[in-house]
Formats: sequence, structure tokens, C-alpha cells
Amino acid sequence: MSTVLAGRGLVKKYGSTTALAGIDVEVGERDSLAVMGPSGSGKSTLLHALAGIVRPDGGQVLLRGDRIDTLGENRLSALRRKRFGFVFQFGQLLPELPADENVALPLMLEGTPRKQAVERARRWFAPLGLDGLEHRRPGQLSGGQAQRVAIARALAVEPDVVFADEPTGALDQTTSTEVIRLLTSVTREQGAALVMVTHDADVAAHCDRVLQVRDGRISNYSQFTVA
Repeated sequence: MSTVLAGRGLVKKYGSTTALAGIDVEVGERDSLAVMGPSGSGKSTLLHALAGIVRPDGGQVLLRGDRIDTLGENRLSALRRKRFGFVFQFGQLLPELPADENVALPLMLEGTPRKQAVERARRWFAPLGLDGLEHRRPGQLSGGQAQRVAIARALAVEPDVVFADEPTGALDQTTSTEVIRLLTSVTREQGAALVMVTHDADVAAHCDRVLQVRDGRISNYSQFTVA
């Protein structure tokens, strides 16, 4: 497996609280990793450190072998826009934009003309079961539809890594299963790595590997064979 993203000896402290206590982790192309653990275990801090949202106090974060945790804020911001995709618990779609423009937004922020960006965005609608919903605003979408739009937005830039933070946390069980199957399969098909934080063991089981974190350390590691 070709390593896409790696964290080496990651340490992060908030005052006297140690959120990460020397974690090593890596994900490769078409690889999906679920990070689980109780509240306050460090799982979200780990995702944020790997995504360049917070800087670790110790250790390194490497994207395809290049260290990124030492980059300046402008370069980090550009990297997050160009090479990372994000799916959050509540989608975080812009309510004033139609679905196709929400998906196109990362492309437009990188300078792609609106018409071209929207055309590229719409290519994701059929594969994600969103045909006919291009002009609907987030308030006109179901929870599952909104999360599929968020997945399309994350993949529109053809990222190296997709980060998902409780992507099914606001969905019912049936919709949750549909969304997680879609998220894992489409990222795999696109050759991207997936790093996902979840409380739900059933959701985590759709990933290739599950990392259990407790008190800022890895407490358990499981690997599955995913069909």
C-alpha cells in the first residue's frame, strides 16, 4: 500500500490536558480508517492534526512523504482546499446556494470559473443518486441527500484524503448505512484515502481498519477485509 498520509509520534496538549500522547498512524490510497473512542479520547484532535487544522506540539504529519505540519497558514489553507476534502456531521452546506453550487464552491475558491466549476460539480450528482436535485437548496433536501451533496463537495477537488467527522451522526440508521456505504465506496473508487471519526461501531465496520483511541493513545487496532 502506498502511504498517502502519515502521523508520526503525534503529541498535542491543551494546558495540562494531553489530547494526543505520541500516536503513529497512516493511511494509503483507497484505504479507509475509522477512528473511535469515548468523548475526550483524542480522536477528533487526531483528525484535526492530520488535516492541518491544529498543529501538533510534537511529531510530524506527512502527505505523500512531505511534511505539512510546519507549513505556514497560507500554504496550509491552500493545501486543505486543493488536496483534502471534508464531510462534517451536519454537512455545513451554505443555505443560500443550490446543491450544484455548494459542490462547486471549493473549485471556485481555487479560481475555476463558475460555469466550468458547476459543470464539474454536476458530474457527481448521478453517481451519488442526486439526479434532479442540482437546483435545490439545503433546506429542500433530506438529511441523507444533504450528506451526499457534502460528499460530492469533498470529492469535487479530487483530493488525496477525505476527512469525515461523524458524517452519519445526524442521520437515522437506514440513511446512515446508505451514506457510509456510499462514502467508503466512492472514495475507494477515486483512489482517495478516507479518515473518519465516528462513535458508531456499525459505521466503523464499513472501513478497512478501525483505530480505538483512549486518553490520547491507541488502545486497539482492527483490520477488516472489505468486499
